[in-house]
Amino acid sequence: MDAASTSALYPTKEEVRQWEQSFESLLNHKYGCLLFRTFLKGEFSDENVDFWLECEEFKKMKEGKKATTQRAYAIYNEYIAEQSPKEVNLDSDTRAATKAALESGAKPNMFTLAQGRIEQLMAKDSYRRFLKSKMFLDLLNDGGTNTSSSDATLQVEITST
Repeated sequence: MDAASTSALYPTKEEVRQWEQSFESLLNHKYGCLLFRTFLKGEFSDENVDFWLECEEFKKMKEGKKATTQRAYAIYNEYIAEQSPKEVNLDSDTRAATKAALESGAKPNMFTLAQGRIEQLMAKDSYRRFLKSKMFLDLLNDGGTNTSSSDATLQVEITST
């Protein structure tokens, strides 16, 4: 994918302003989510948005399929199990409830509680810092055009997705 074909992913100034008002709007915009993920990488906490995105994809899977069960265990082992490679910050009750949900059968909504907790954590903490970051402010002040210093990094991520 070349720069011209990715230009459609770049946000308008209005979209960037929406991100300032709504964390959900940021997460639901491909460029916004990638920009936020790039920011989180710099803070060494990109596992949070990675987990959130995995949960969004998991919700689309069909219940009762072997692939769904395998994916559920993979997500659990990657993000939720204690000492997992990308362990997200969950309280013990949420961790236990998610494990119980997994053991009772992989259902598309089984990560809802854990995903909600991580979304709250990101909204209260990382999102607020993101809105004050040079990365976001440059984009906001730039009017949504492609001149941000983070665009080279983001360009690589966009083309690899």
